[in-house]
Amino acid sequence: MGKVPPSLRSAIATTLMKKQSSSLIPKESTTTTPPHNPHHFPRKPTTRKTKSHDSPQTQTQTQIQTLFKSPNLSNAKKLFNSIISTNPKFPLDLRFHNSLLQSYSSISTVQDSIALLNHMIKSHPSFSPDRSTFHILVSQSCKAPDPSLSSVHQALNLMLNHGFAPDKVTADIAIRSLCLAGRVDQAVELVKEFSSKHSVPDTYTYNFIIKHLCKARSLSLIDDFIEEMRDNFDLKPDLVTYTILIDNVCNMKNLREATRLVKVLKKEGFKPDCFVYNTIMKGYCMLSNGSEAIGVYNEMKEEGVEPDLVTYNTLIFGLSKSGRVKEAKKILRVMTEKGHFPDTVTYTSLMNGLCREGDALGALALLEEMEVRGCSPNSCTYSTLLHGLCKARLLEKAKELYGVMKVGDMKLETAAYATFMLPLTQRWKVHLSGQRKLKNKAIFSNWFCCFELTMNTSCPERRLHAYIILEHSFRHSASVPNSSFENHLVVI
Repeated sequence: MGKVPPSLRSAIATTLMKKQSSSLIPKESTTTTPPHNPHHFPRKPTTRKTKSHDSPQTQTQTQIQTLFKSPNLSNAKKLFNSIISTNPKFPLDLRFHNSLLQSYSSISTVQDSIALLNHMIKSHPSFSPDRSTFHILVSQSCKAPDPSLSSVHQALNLMLNHGFAPDKVTADIAIRSLCLAGRVDQAVELVKEFSSKHSVPDTYTYNFIIKHLCKARSLSLIDDFIEEMRDNFDLKPDLVTYTILIDNVCNMKNLREATRLVKVLKKEGFKPDCFVYNTIMKGYCMLSNGSEAIGVYNEMKEEGVEPDLVTYNTLIFGLSKSGRVKEAKKILRVMTEKGHFPDTVTYTSLMNGLCREGDALGALALLEEMEVRGCSPNSCTYSTLLHGLCKARLLEKAKELYGVMKVGDMKLETAAYATFMLPLTQRWKVHLSGQRKLKNKAIFSNWFCCFELTMNTSCPERRLHAYIILEHSFRHSASVPNSSFENHLVVI
């Protein structure tokens, strides 16, 4: 169940299989896989549910998270007073108070959270807030829908009044919260303020905001920000920064700027690593420029940088996409010789290249090789194969492969259903045109109604499955579908 059917295997020329897989498939081991447990769709292990024995501390934290049902400040104060006076089992330590504040801040405003904190300090004098207490308020203030930074400043001032100067951790929490809330401009403003008043953010925070700037701002604005941070606060970009910038321009298909950035990072004393080279190769592959990708690969080896699995997969994808499948197969051999095992991405990329060349049977040979290697295909793999088989008019093989998917409970990508249905419906119309010549027009009418019913099924997967059943009935049965066919569609 789940393996390539024998009819599909027999369609593959023996010589083709030897040429494509003899040098790639390892020798068979002495251990064999049982036929009922194929590589494609391994059975999910059955695990018995055991009773969880949470620690008292974990149980307490869980109880605290569900305490506050309303953002009403008055109710929150009453609840806190009730907990303090009637629940001696609760560990009334710093962690307990911070957990309470964290729970309430998830449903309240910043002002109400600050008011509850002041109430905690006043009604329970033994509680002394620490830095993490105020970080809760800082994080909440950054997530608030406030076009200005007034609520952030309010939380920071409260922190200062209690003797805690904002540090790099404070800056990181604030910047990340602002960026994740989509407030990138305020994050830039706050970074500059922190750098001038408190402490310069570390490289992790700096690279985080650079990454979000790349998603929302132009290259010129990003360059201005980098230069300002360098000149005013001596915060310089590192290799990760340049990798983020190179990835950004490669996604914009601006490989000229990517090449310039590589020269800049070398000038700054950095040596490009595997991530940098992989990023540039990906950019050339997006442009279907396999020659330039190979050039980057050769430069990478000359610089003594060892390629990884992503390097080889990127090259194979780019070469296959640009129609250079033979070279992609050579890279596959090099990759296995270097000890990198092909994965689903590797095989799917090669299948795509073979299908583009019209060699759908060669792509099926790779599916067989995947099974031997224990590599499981995914929906993208099957969608690629089905597209290639339909393009080559190997519809029966496509239907058999679809049957393998159904057995393995694998779902096609949405676009693949349309690709599969188009040639099938064209062939169906030929069948119907032949039925027009029958003397019994009622037979044609019934078949046509069933066809229309199939096409009107909303779910593409159900529509395809229903059509295959309908076509099989048309070709192999002398009977005419009746109203029960509609009921069958409902339970597919």
